[in-house]
Amino acid sequence: MDSSQDLVQWSSVKSSIVKLDVKVSRRQFLGASAGAMVLGAILPGKFARAQGADAARPGTDAWAFIEIRPDSSVLLHSAFVDGGQGINTAMAQLVGEELDVDPASFTVICAEPGPQFLIVNGRRLTGGSLSVRSSYDTMRHLGASARMMLLQAASQKFSVPVGRLSTEPGRVVESGSGRSIPYGELVEAASKLPLPENVSLRDEKSRRWIGKPVPRIDLHDKSTGKAQYAIDLSVPDMLQAAVVHAPRLGGEPGAIKNEDRARGLAGVHSIHKLPGAVAVVADRWWRARKAVESLDIEWEYGSSDLKPAMPANFSSESMLEALKAAKGPGVTGESVGDVKQAMASASRIVHGNFNAPFLAHGQMEPPSSIARFNPDGTLELWVPNQMPDLFQGTAAKVAGVSPDQVILHSPILGGFFGRHFLYPSAHPFSQAIVLAKAVGKPVKVIWSREQEFLRDALRPMGMARFKAGLNDEGMPVALEIEAVGEGPIGRAYGRKPDAVDSSAVEGMVRKPYDIPHRRVSQVPVDIPAVIGFWRSVGHSMNDYFYEAFLDQLAAAGGHDPYEFRLALLEKSPRQKHLVETVAELSGGWKSGVFTADDGSRRARGIALISAFATEVATIAEVSVDTAGEVIVHDVWVAIDPGRIVNPSTIEDQVRSAVALGLSETLVEAYVYENGEPVARNFGAYPILRPTQMPRVHVRIVESGAQPMGGIGEPGLPGVPPAVVNAVATLIGQRVRSLPLAGQKFQSLPS
Repeated sequence: MDSSQDLVQWSSVKSSIVKLDVKVSRRQFLGASAGAMVLGAILPGKFARAQGADAARPGTDAWAFIEIRPDSSVLLHSAFVDGGQGINTAMAQLVGEELDVDPASFTVICAEPGPQFLIVNGRRLTGGSLSVRSSYDTMRHLGASARMMLLQAASQKFSVPVGRLSTEPGRVVESGSGRSIPYGELVEAASKLPLPENVSLRDEKSRRWIGKPVPRIDLHDKSTGKAQYAIDLSVPDMLQAAVVHAPRLGGEPGAIKNEDRARGLAGVHSIHKLPGAVAVVADRWWRARKAVESLDIEWEYGSSDLKPAMPANFSSESMLEALKAAKGPGVTGESVGDVKQAMASASRIVHGNFNAPFLAHGQMEPPSSIARFNPDGTLELWVPNQMPDLFQGTAAKVAGVSPDQVILHSPILGGFFGRHFLYPSAHPFSQAIVLAKAVGKPVKVIWSREQEFLRDALRPMGMARFKAGLNDEGMPVALEIEAVGEGPIGRAYGRKPDAVDSSAVEGMVRKPYDIPHRRVSQVPVDIPAVIGFWRSVGHSMNDYFYEAFLDQLAAAGGHDPYEFRLALLEKSPRQKHLVETVAELSGGWKSGVFTADDGSRRARGIALISAFATEVATIAEVSVDTAGEVIVHDVWVAIDPGRIVNPSTIEDQVRSAVALGLSETLVEAYVYENGEPVARNFGAYPILRPTQMPRVHVRIVESGAQPMGGIGEPGLPGVPPAVVNAVATLIGQRVRSLPLAGQKFQSLPS
């Protein structure tokens, strides 16, 4: 092994130890040693998997999840992958609370595919803000089960009843003699015992870690460069590949005019035509990239099996016109009361149309994958992903092997926001498999930032038409909404002609506002681009549409938007309390335009959203500078997820959601012209600048409401409407399209 390489051990799907040679990376340059990151399976762990009557039921076999090391530290196999959202720390808190081990003693990795980890309603995925709330009870029971078996093992060793034993963090203690023994000396005996059928959970009053601001267990490794992302990994004898995709989706490679010249470049191993792309395999990635980008490729259109293929005349502008032209009423997503009659008897009818653009994910880590065919016939993969079992099955089909021959590792993610689900043509793992098979060696494929922008699975463009009827008091009695477009759930799972795509209307249905007659529908329109899940999914734009129109209704009825919402929430005390809480957090609601201490003219906007079972109220304070650019000074957020695990993580997630929501509001738009995306890197796809980040103030409300809500996404949807509602108050003009960049706001009322 090269002396410049460090050794990392990585636990594999069949308890074998796989050695990875990790080259010196930019993070190691910071002074870290990758060799210190030992993730190998050291103690029994898996040999007891078959024990117990419930071993086959997901989430019941403690030793499939928990491995206790000789020093009593814990290696936890999580069903979820951490992409910076703090899941690993939350899992350590939940298991550690019941196991009685300090979360700081945990190492958490994403488990390999397997039936024991299908704990999200019989499936396994990281997304939908589901991880903690879907496994809250499961992980606690796993910890409690393991603790009980450790107590039983200690009972046998000390020859005393279990009732005389208790635990302190990482050890069992006998109350009579004061003897104690660390977990690491009991785990082998404990893992041979049958799984307990019933275990008691710790009561809330005696909790030490759940509900507390426990420090992130990955903080040190990430801040010192020790953390290993997929793009950092390598395996012995590995080649590297770079690709170029057809500029327009649906193109296939034809003749390569200068192939012979590229084949002769330094380090180049081989050149391959792939579906919709050409790859160069070389000894180093940079050499592969330079060679593949030098190729003169004739792209052929019309022969691809890829559906949908992108029309040559497609543009964002034409897509928006198609959405606007689509006629309703569409497929019903929610129907309450008699909208038609209520509209007919209303004193006034108000209309409003809103739209939002395609968005890229723009995660920091570009996509990559490693594929290796092992001598025993297995295929081993290192793949950034949010659904290991799904990727395993698809990889097996690509490779022509059975799923149990696919060993899939899921490294931590360098950001994702929904990017790493399984989208057609939007992930390099199948390219890595094909290339590894073709060259007979392990291959790592890395997409350059330009190729990532070219093949991202986008948040779909959307628009919605609103119509409301007001009574004599200016309060809404009827509301009709047509959401026009296509949602990612329908794209991923198939759209039924008589059923609404829930992701196309979420954020506009089941709202807490007391509007007695309402109908929400989806008018389906196919989108040629590859679309996918983006942070907060449909909420990311639908809540903007809805809450902006609600402000329009308040203005039309002569009401203050804050008081208007409180009046509509009289029958929803939880949400009403949250709106009052965020107003209190902001120092009291300020209506209309006011002058700040620095002399700037400002206004505030408010929004309330219900997403992923969490309630969020948001207030934003804005001004407009002399160049007509919107400045957001402060954002106040009150969030109620029902129950909490780590308040520090919640605050972090809210702040990051505010940043992404503000980026979406102010600057982000993925634009198509002539069937191709205009932006191929961040130079043409601006994201929020650090100087645009406002002060963010967070208050967490733990109401105890059931079901428990999510954290990763709910902080985002309230930001766009809060900002645009403030802008509308400030300039006296309703904002109906995002982003605000390019829209100059110069008319300031006195």
